[in-house]
Amino acid sequence: MKDLSKFAVYSLAVDEAGAGQRVDNFLVRRLKGVPKSHIYRILRSGEVRVNSRRVKPDARLVAGDVLRIPPLRVAAPAIKPSPRPIVLPILYEDDALLAVDKPAGLAVHGGSGVAFGLIEQLRAARPDARFLELVHRLDRETSGVLLIAKKRSALTALHEALRLGQVDKRYLVLVRGKWRDAKRKVELPLHKFLTDEGERRVRVEHDRGRVATTVFYRKHIWPDLVLPLSLLEAELRTGRTHQIRVHLAHLGFPLAGDDKYGDFAWNKALAKQGLKRMFLHARQLSLRHPLEARELALESPLPADLSAFIAGLAKEPQR
Repeated sequence: MKDLSKFAVYSLAVDEAGAGQRVDNFLVRRLKGVPKSHIYRILRSGEVRVNSRRVKPDARLVAGDVLRIPPLRVAAPAIKPSPRPIVLPILYEDDALLAVDKPAGLAVHGGSGVAFGLIEQLRAARPDARFLELVHRLDRETSGVLLIAKKRSALTALHEALRLGQVDKRYLVLVRGKWRDAKRKVELPLHKFLTDEGERRVRVEHDRGRVATTVFYRKHIWPDLVLPLSLLEAELRTGRTHQIRVHLAHLGFPLAGDDKYGDFAWNKALAKQGLKRMFLHARQLSLRHPLEARELALESPLPADLSAFIAGLAKEPQR
């Protein structure tokens, strides 16, 4: 049993960072070391009050609300390593929004065997920032434009824009095969499942899948290589997990370096040629500013490792 300590009744005021949050989520974040089961118990029993009134766990908070917190038994905090501050290339920043150029190999948040991700390290680098939250996610091996909200109001507006399909997201991908269409719209439903080993995967499944739409644009093809390759731009009309990767694999155009859905033997050959990771790059995000009446076009140049691999294709043996 961990050492526990007692605290007296006290109050918590809700600031802008907490505005819009559910009261249970707010308490989980603020009451470090208190088990979730205990938080829900004091909510159900009415020991937590918002502006002197009982509330349900899903009640939404507004700035200026005052929460009464009863005496709590809090586990002594375990000693954990602190996230190291990280410095990332900044593509855009103002009071509401931050866009960074995420490198490949960096998880966007901690979990699944990763102690700390980009967002934890970014908060460590900006200790005075009152609010920093991921607007969306990129896979660990994906590079490119990543949005972070600096205000709760910006986060809410951006999530709504993403839900309504008002954010134009473009990726660059390299695939095996001759892509014949200049433009091709792909609509294939995707279903998430767990493997026997507990790994999350996605597959095309018409009965249980959720609608997923990707539009591919042909940028360049190398038809005379021993294994023909195509460089495509992928426009995400929906944002399903692993959407681009699964759509391409299902169509018979495996993504170069994809260790989940790609061609594993081909990936090994690509590694010997210099491609050490998945060729998936978030090139551009175009969107309306979440709090101002203006448009933003955020772009990330193709990273040096992917550019070098593309340049080396001219030297590959021809058929």
